[in-house]
Amino acid sequence: MERSLKPIEPGNATTQVLPALEPVAGPARRRNNMLATTRVILALMLREMSTRYGRTPGGYIWAIVEPVSMIAVLAFGFSLITRNPPLGNSFILFYASGLLAFNQYRDLEIVVTRALPYAQGLLKFPVVTWLDAILARFILNFLTSVLNTILIMWGMIQIADVSTMIDLGPMVEAMCLASFLGLGVGVLNALLIGLWPIWNTVYGLVNRPLLLASAIFYTMEDLPEGIADLLWFNPLVHITGLMRAGVFSTYDPQYVSVPYVLGFALVSMATGLVFLRRYATTILNAH
Repeated sequence: MERSLKPIEPGNATTQVLPALEPVAGPARRRNNMLATTRVILALMLREMSTRYGRTPGGYIWAIVEPVSMIAVLAFGFSLITRNPPLGNSFILFYASGLLAFNQYRDLEIVVTRALPYAQGLLKFPVVTWLDAILARFILNFLTSVLNTILIMWGMIQIADVSTMIDLGPMVEAMCLASFLGLGVGVLNALLIGLWPIWNTVYGLVNRPLLLASAIFYTMEDLPEGIADLLWFNPLVHITGLMRAGVFSTYDPQYVSVPYVLGFALVSMATGLVFLRRYATTILNAH
């Protein structure tokens, strides 16, 4: 932009005023934007904590009681059918190692899928974006699920009264993969359900047998080869196998493919994010 000043003519007291320059977006401005985004996400997390847990008798306790009771029922039921679990000598520990990883995925996928309708009222404010709503729900429920898993797994080991060598590496890797997969599938479902509400019903029907098809009640090695090859494409069987490799030192699942799970999650999340950026406003206005 050229800046030329005309000389002031004698007797003319008017001076030309230069137009103001817009501030250049630099590191300081980016830091301010990041701090503002962080504050928004924290505020959304606190809001969900108060609405989801603060009004429920027992609060966070119910988030622990539900999976514990399900594990206990499964362990008792299968102990009546068979003498020994497929791995180890504790039914409780065997089913806990599979179910906790599955719940980590399922819980995060559900809350991320419903993030936009849940925060629709707050998304009317310009400072709150749809990505803030997704990240806030994911981070809060991720931390809650991790805490629950630690407490429940420790409790199950004490109840089972078994001496097992826990390998934290595969367990942490399995929980991180379950969380990332839940985020990716949840973002994709948020897009699909927002654009086509019928997908909510279709996905519910397709997702119904997932608990049985995720190697929670059995190990992949116990299945016929054809069925095992088919279930291999379910990323959750890789996660449960990795989780059990950390709980049972003698278990070495050769079928586990971490790149496959990461690729599945990345493709789902990338697809959802790209199209949500284009259609988020349309989805919110439709509700």
